[in-house]
Amino acid sequence: QVQLRESGGGLVEVGGSLTLTCVTSGYSIANYGAAWFRQAPGKEREFVGGIKWSGDSTQYADSVKGRFTISRDNAKSTVTLQMNSLTPDDTAIYYCARDHQRRRSWITSESAAYLYWGQGTQVTVSS
Repeated sequence: QVQLRESGGGLVEVGGSLTLTCVTSGYSIANYGAAWFRQAPGKEREFVGGIKWSGDSTQYADSVKGRFTISRDNAKSTVTLQMNSLTPDDTAIYYCARDHQRRRSWITSESAAYLYWGQGTQVTVSS
């Protein structure tokens, strides 16, 4: 019954911003870490950033550090990715995912640790 669903993708100009929202259901978001991944055409899926189950720490890929921010709202069961200063290299399908391990004490960037995924939302940054 665990479900995740992303929204907020679209077309944006270079230097612009977008906010992606992941709505979760079927479990207590307060007990599991979550992450955002992205995949561009012909490329491997890559870790974008994650947030610890407790919400008090985050981790980001070097390529987005300082530009993207992950947050969560336990009352709304949502995880948000705020994306600023976008470049064409950010063009990809973005996915949110939930860590399989309950209350993991660190943030993992390994995709194999995330067994529940959303359907993805397209982000396109114009050149």
